[in-house]
Amino acid sequence: MLVNIADIKVKHRVRKDTGDLDALKESLRRYGLLNPITLNSKYELIAGGRRLEAAKAIGWTSINAVVLDNMSPAAELELELEENNQRKDFSDAELLEGYKRLERLRNPRFFRRIWNFIAGVFVAIFDWIKKLLKK
Repeated sequence: MLVNIADIKVKHRVRKDTGDLDALKESLRRYGLLNPITLNSKYELIAGGRRLEAAKAIGWTSINAVVLDNMSPAAELELELEENNQRKDFSDAELLEGYKRLERLRNPRFFRRIWNFIAGVFVAIFDWIKKLLKK
């Protein structure tokens, strides 16, 4: 659900230091919010403090949020801890492999480009024949 950022209350948080938000702000600008923040029914922040701060910093006035009802303060704190604790960064090898794959997809090799062109020609011919047969 889309929530006005001005309506969100940020109470006592476990994470004090949000760290450098520049990369997160750029990600929000480029891709939007990939994972909504989490609020309780009083619109108090449970999880997503860095995302919220980055959204504020780039001038967003609303943000996508999941609103959970009837949670105890202990359950809310447990969710905040779990959400921040269960992340696992990519290893250097995983990150390198991911960027290599991305580079290949963005810049296919010469023979792949030729193959893609030939396949596109056959698709166009096939579509043209289908149109002729429908007439």
